[in-house]
Amino acid sequence: MAKKETINVQGTAITVISDKTNDYISLTDMANAKEGEARAADIIKNWIRTRTTLEFLGTWEQLYNPDFKVVEFDHFKMQAGLPSFVLGPGQWIEKTNAVGIVVRQGKYGGTFAHKDIAFEFGSAISAVFRLFLIKEFQRLKENEKSLEWNLQRTLSKINYRIHTDAIREHIVPAAVTPAQISYTYASEADLLNVALFGMTAAVWREANPDVSGNIRDEATLEQLVVLSNMESINALLIRQGMPQGERLVQLNTTAITQMRSLTQGRNLAERLK
Repeated sequence: MAKKETINVQGTAITVISDKTNDYISLTDMANAKEGEARAADIIKNWIRTRTTLEFLGTWEQLYNPDFKVVEFDHFKMQAGLPSFVLGPGQWIEKTNAVGIVVRQGKYGGTFAHKDIAFEFGSAISAVFRLFLIKEFQRLKENEKSLEWNLQRTLSKINYRIHTDAIREHIVPAAVTPAQISYTYASEADLLNVALFGMTAAVWREANPDVSGNIRDEATLEQLVVLSNMESINALLIRQGMPQGERLVQLNTTAITQMRSLTQGRNLAERLK
């Protein structure tokens, strides 16, 4: 959807319509600054019909418009300068399939031109007017960039807060409970599951009856990295003769520390790109 804004050039309000790629400035508003609304259309027509303007418009269209009708353009250029030659924006658009100038109907309509062309038309008003037009247009674009940057920065902060809250609530393991510490697990795999995921494989399966995989199939990349580290640490602790309850506490502490480190700021998948 096009965005409509207004800039003030030497006391005249000039409408600017922008989409994602282009900016169009109202030639009608600009012409009003020269001799008022009554003669705005005549000023634009007189400007378009000159050879200098036609060469500028034709060159612009050939650079940016692959559908521009060069043969029709050449026909207009041959007539330029003749007393009988009359050319308006609508006729120029219709005959040559031009896109640099557009005519909008309605209460807030008028003739609009791509900024490159509008700046050139500014010379028809006055050199000073053209200079102030460029200056105010640049100010508008700078303000838009500043607003966009502030918006992106705000969204970034909000998303980061959401991200860290999710990590705290769902990814970083909670500390094991005294009951879990005193419980003897049938397999060392479930000991690691409790330390990292907070539950055994059987408990997870009961809580997720519609999921085809197991608890580790649904793990994040960060969780799988930590799990691999924990397996090595657990093997070392077993060789040292540490009881299962004590190993659970140490493995759980390791899981919490490593998950916080891996999920700080950017996730692991982004780091590996």
